[in-house]
Amino acid sequence: MGTDTLIDHFGVILVSFWGTVRLAVTAGLWSAALGLVVALMRVSPVPALRAAGTLYVTVLRNTPLTLVLLFCGLGLGATLDVHFSRDDLSMDNFWLAIVGLSCYTSAFVCEALRAGVNTVPRGEIEAARSIGLTFTQTARLVVLPQALRAVIAPLGSIVIALTKNTTVVYVVGYLEASRQMKLLFDEDGASVQVFAGFALGFMVLTIPAGLVFGRLARRLAVSR
Repeated sequence: MGTDTLIDHFGVILVSFWGTVRLAVTAGLWSAALGLVVALMRVSPVPALRAAGTLYVTVLRNTPLTLVLLFCGLGLGATLDVHFSRDDLSMDNFWLAIVGLSCYTSAFVCEALRAGVNTVPRGEIEAARSIGLTFTQTARLVVLPQALRAVIAPLGSIVIALTKNTTVVYVVGYLEASRQMKLLFDEDGASVQVFAGFALGFMVLTIPAGLVFGRLARRLAVSR
């Protein structure tokens, strides 16, 4: 029964995994941008910015992702009436899920980048400031290029974790792979074959990502 279910619903399953890919890629891009901003806040010479960045990271890293997504779905969507599309419920749920995933993941991206910043020799930073570069110029031209190369492997782990974290998005109502698997279970009953098929699908998404980031980390490693 499980194998027949996979074959009969193969097109629907592919669509659900495409939803997972869309979530992971879109949330990954927003997480990178937001994480970079928060990381710069955390190393900023302005105390208020450092405090705000620290508060953001502390709250998000210590809050379960399920609660973050529930806040986006029920708090933003239902209570505060924040909507990205009133005509397309699926698209609205998609962007509410993106907000939750991006905010949650950006806290981990921030900490990875901050760890990379700490690998940059302080003398290089002081030399950049001594020749008249501003904080932003020093970060853009001296610190971030080295920091990014130093944290490619940790960022790869975050991307893989983000891909797996999309399975929690069902609480917002968006149809991705894990929710489609639950629907198949509800329709045809639990099946080891169906579970194994979806597990294999996630392996197809995550294992190549790990290999790519691992290769990049070795090629772009900074020699000290």
